[in-house]
Amino acid sequence: MTDRPAAPPHLRSATVQRNTLETQIQATLHLDAPEHAHLHTGHGFFDHMLDQLHRHGRLGLDVQATGDLHVELHHLAEDTGITLGQALTQALGDRRGIERYGSAFVPMDETLVHVVVDLSGRAHLAFEPERLDVWGDAGGMTHYHLREFLRGLCNHAGVTLHVRLLAGREAHHVIEATMKAFARALRDAVRRTSDALPSTKGAL
Repeated sequence: MTDRPAAPPHLRSATVQRNTLETQIQATLHLDAPEHAHLHTGHGFFDHMLDQLHRHGRLGLDVQATGDLHVELHHLAEDTGITLGQALTQALGDRRGIERYGSAFVPMDETLVHVVVDLSGRAHLAFEPERLDVWGDAGGMTHYHLREFLRGLCNHAGVTLHVRLLAGREAHHVIEATMKAFARALRDAVRRTSDALPSTKGAL
């Protein structure tokens, strides 16, 4: 009698739709199949930032979104974060076996950002750039829009996230370095490294 090969691990993914009077969003997130990204929000720089999440997080990501961009980016950024947060929660399931924690330093020219992630099931965002003098915007996106995106994601995925701006003030570099660092920290945190829950509580 020969041993049967072990079954391949379940591929973690989820699709979530969110429709309001301000935005219409469908997002699919693949934690274990990073090959593809289809991103369209109607805002070029925001799409570029979501692509950083895909590439540096090694996440399969499909985001199709429309919103009241004639008003401002705020609603679309926040609601996209909410939708991706819900998708992340569903894809993680009971969070058994995940590494849970991740951190990353990312430089971009004069800018240096440090991000720490804890997939604890408890939502908290400490976003240092809002306390500092960050200059301007990047294609109409500011660090405040990034904050609202991250806040929506953290609140709906149960993520504790600390963003520290160690150097730099130019908005483009601050936003992009932050998104890259978040993506890399999240990549480490979602990795499956055991069969156990990473908590003495027995639940996350």
